[in-house]
Order: sequence, then structure tokens, then C-alpha cells
Amino acid sequence: MSKTLVVNGERRTVEGVATLTDLLGSLGLDPAAVVVEHNLAIVRRPALTGTTVADGDTIEIVHFVGGG
Repeated sequence: MSKTLVVNGERRTVEGVATLTDLLGSLGLDPAAVVVEHNLAIVRRPALTGTTVADGDTIEIVHFVGGG
């Protein structure tokens, strides 16, 4: 079943995404390298698998970038 989400301000339609972990996987992102905000609440890494996404949810994903 497809869902329409707003991810980093961009409307996206995703298939087979039930949790935030699923979403990160579909985007090719490592959960250890991002911070996720789901409907204005920061989601701690251990809770990503148990946090479900629904049609219309807003998700912000921040990537960690190393440098030197």
C-alpha cells in the first residue's frame, strides 16, 4: 500500500513503508548516521523500528557529515 509523506519538505509517495526504519532503508540511509523528526518530535534511534508512519506524516531527516 502506498503512502504520501512529506520528507524534508518534499512530498513523496512510498510503497511498502510501515516504520521509520523501513523509510530510511527505502531512501538508502543508515539509521546510525541520521537524526529523524517525525511529526515535530525527535525519534531516538532505538524507537525507529517501532515508530509507524501514516499517510500525510511529516518527516525531517538530518544527515551527519564528517569533515576535517
